[in-house]
Amino acid sequence: MASPRLETFCCTNRDAATDFVVSFQPDLFAALGLASATLSLLFAVLQILPKRKGYRRLGQYPLPRPASSSRIVFIISICDILGCIGIIVRSSVWLGLPNIIERISVANSTEVWPEVFCVGSAMWIQLFFSASFWWTFCYAVDVFLVVKTSAGISTIILYHMITWGLAVLLCVEGVAMLYYPSISDCEQGLQHAIPHYVTTYAPMLLVLVANPIFFNRTISAVTSLLKGRQGIYTENERRLANEIKIRFFKIMLVFFICWVPNIINESLLFYLEMQTDINDNSFRNIRNAALITWFIMGILNPMQAFLNTLAFHGWTGFDVDFRLQQRRKLAWDSASTSVPNTAVHNPTVGTTLLYQSHVQEAKKNMMSNGQHSDAISVLSEGSESSTVEFHISSELREYDDVDADGESLENSVRH
Repeated sequence: MASPRLETFCCTNRDAATDFVVSFQPDLFAALGLASATLSLLFAVLQILPKRKGYRRLGQYPLPRPASSSRIVFIISICDILGCIGIIVRSSVWLGLPNIIERISVANSTEVWPEVFCVGSAMWIQLFFSASFWWTFCYAVDVFLVVKTSAGISTIILYHMITWGLAVLLCVEGVAMLYYPSISDCEQGLQHAIPHYVTTYAPMLLVLVANPIFFNRTISAVTSLLKGRQGIYTENERRLANEIKIRFFKIMLVFFICWVPNIINESLLFYLEMQTDINDNSFRNIRNAALITWFIMGILNPMQAFLNTLAFHGWTGFDVDFRLQQRRKLAWDSASTSVPNTAVHNPTVGTTLLYQSHVQEAKKNMMSNGQHSDAISVLSEGSESSTVEFHISSELREYDDVDADGESLENSVRH
């Protein structure tokens, strides 16, 4: 899980609220986190692997996907997977070396490796989950820019500078403030810990507040865009708009489920930290609520890796295609060598190839000359629904007659 309390726990003079939750059943907490992170990692990797059935099921007219959005979605998955790896390593060490927690708690200890591992694993997890937050925010900005103006491959460089720069800067700054003057002698007091908590929760709160606003404005822009393409709002356009709404809703639902428990838990611990005696019976319900949300965090935080892939791509299945690149290469070699080596002239093949080349080139020109194609395909990218099919039917409707003419031409040549 990603919580600033785990970094605070690395200090030997930690506050009572942090020591209360981290020291409560640490083996059970580590086991739950290890199981959740492992399952999430495996299914997330399975989701993003190439499949035999996917975008290619759309037939001979696959739409070009905008590079910026495609890369952002992939980078979000990579950040979540790396965060899960950090949780797996930390939980495994906690379970395999159960005395490491006791050695971290020893004041003036000469052993530095327990503290180094504590700080290093906590920073690794915070860095990549924080980067995932920033990339999720950039995704909302990117889809809005694609629909309203334009966005392409050049913007991905700016997104990299923003996300990784802010993630590293805030992580290092928060940890430096927390461990001043040293890990074994951290300053006490809320004024010392608050900057660290702010740098941790700022990108999370940004996504919770800003992303729904960007998504809502994007949906409004898409509705206007769909109405303006044909002058009418058909059932296909209405279904496409609803699919986009559902996709944005899934993205935010996953984020709320995975990270709202962190905010609730931090609020409860912050309240306990302000009390003189957190073991007072009057705070019993608050302590129980803090422990419950603490274990919920340990389960739900790493599950974001898998749930995010479901929100962005839907369930892609188990039919992994490990020969994707090889098949593409073989297909290219076959296409480039078979025609020149043909000894007998086949008018049907020649006519069909010319026809297909003409249709594909015309469709390619249509796609590249308009912004609407990019705007719609970026929103329907990765979805298992038929939103792309709606786009094809509306944008390429005029080519259906060409397809029919081509089939008639081919049949006439055969006869």
